[in-house]
Amino acid sequence: MDKLLRIENGRAIPRASIPLVPFDQFFTTLAEFTRNNGFIVQFFAYKELDSYRLLAVVRNTGLYVIETKVGKSFRSLTGNVNEKFHMFEREIAEQFGITPDGHPWLKMVRYHANYAGEDDVFGNDYREDIPGRYPYFGVAGEAIHEVAVGPVHAGIIEPGHFRFQCAGEEVLHLEIQLGYQHRGIEKMLPGLPMKRLPIICESIAGDTAVGHNLCMCQGLEALAGLRVDEGAGIVRTIALELERLANHIGDLGALSGDVAFNPPAAYFGRLRGEFLNLLQVLCGNRFGKGLVRPGGIAHLMGEEQVRLIREKLAEVTPEIEHVCDLLFSAHTVLARFERTGSVSTEMATDLGLVGYAGRSCGLAYDARVTFPSECYGELPANTNQVTNGDVNSRATVRREEISHSLTLIGLLLDWFETLNPSTAAIHMREHQLSPDSFVVTVNEGWRGELSHCLLTDATGRVQRYKIKDPSFHNWTGLAMSLRNQEISDFPLCNKSYNLSYCGFDL
Repeated sequence: MDKLLRIENGRAIPRASIPLVPFDQFFTTLAEFTRNNGFIVQFFAYKELDSYRLLAVVRNTGLYVIETKVGKSFRSLTGNVNEKFHMFEREIAEQFGITPDGHPWLKMVRYHANYAGEDDVFGNDYREDIPGRYPYFGVAGEAIHEVAVGPVHAGIIEPGHFRFQCAGEEVLHLEIQLGYQHRGIEKMLPGLPMKRLPIICESIAGDTAVGHNLCMCQGLEALAGLRVDEGAGIVRTIALELERLANHIGDLGALSGDVAFNPPAAYFGRLRGEFLNLLQVLCGNRFGKGLVRPGGIAHLMGEEQVRLIREKLAEVTPEIEHVCDLLFSAHTVLARFERTGSVSTEMATDLGLVGYAGRSCGLAYDARVTFPSECYGELPANTNQVTNGDVNSRATVRREEISHSLTLIGLLLDWFETLNPSTAAIHMREHQLSPDSFVVTVNEGWRGELSHCLLTDATGRVQRYKIKDPSFHNWTGLAMSLRNQEISDFPLCNKSYNLSYCGFDL
């Protein structure tokens, strides 16, 4: 702990203040921290002059940062400490060709050419099928069979490959391979004009446009010394909660459809549209695009918008309560939800699950409470009551968060009207960023912990931009949910997480 530097969410610091320690100290510090109920927020590599550096941002009740220099390999924390480093080390290997020696299952994350452009190191771009570069997990036995699904699917979802190792109907192991539409967003962002950044970040994951763009804007605000007034902060918080409501409500409808309970499926689908329409009331876009900008908001919330949001919440709140009661009181639904796709608290801790996936397993972490930004420091926290780690728990946590978000928006509207703010609309322009600086932003998106990390060089240009969607943690949780389940439970388990393909495939 004494080697870690405590930092604040969304506050820029000089890069020179980040502890740069020998790798052995880096290793032992992170090992001790993560073994004592610590979790990883960011762990990535970047090139500094002629060497590579590993930078880690970790959390317990606070945020901490540390970094080290490495060559073309380093001792794996996954193989020698715990599973929390698993995906991060695979990503480091793929992006920079730096090998984590002793990693138990080193394989592609997104299967793209490494940033170094070297052919003899880890990383590929599909132009050549290199034997052994992607070893699928195998289960041996005469009764074992594989079921491969995707990457091309029958619907409109993005490509992803799911390989089930089964004994009859029982799934022994599910392997998930993503990254078939790699867009190179992280590599692209440092070279873009600043006015393009909100457009790109709103498209990292279309259902999390507000959340990802808010993380980016907070990072630029910290580096440029921009102040967001109170009225704009309220509007940004309302937008994030409307995004949460639309997605949780839509997914409860999808879960209803997966267990063939069609009335709630149709009702929830219509209610989801109501909240998308409220985002359109705020900014003219049903996904909240174009609202949040560095320094504030681009569309003002006036008396008419406040009235429309209040009236709609008063109208749909009893409807939501009624249809939730209908769904969660049906014994046929509970028979499918309960004890299906369970993940233990111990497993969730080992994997570092976040958001409702983690809270449904008893991990209470909510970034709105632990690292509050915008208006969350003045708002009440939510408490999740059902934490058995199954589909029913994930659905119930969503129901509880829907109720909580409705309460928060009501409080925020009251606050806004009391404040009577004179907020000005922000027009996107170039800002001078602090040179040789570092900032990490953390927000609770609707899926869980979102985080963006920016490092600037000596001229104030962005040198490294790192993005983490909650799906990066939680896809492995979905794979664990299918252990010893019937293969027919996969659609239900999958929808109870509803993870992002594009948010993962950066």
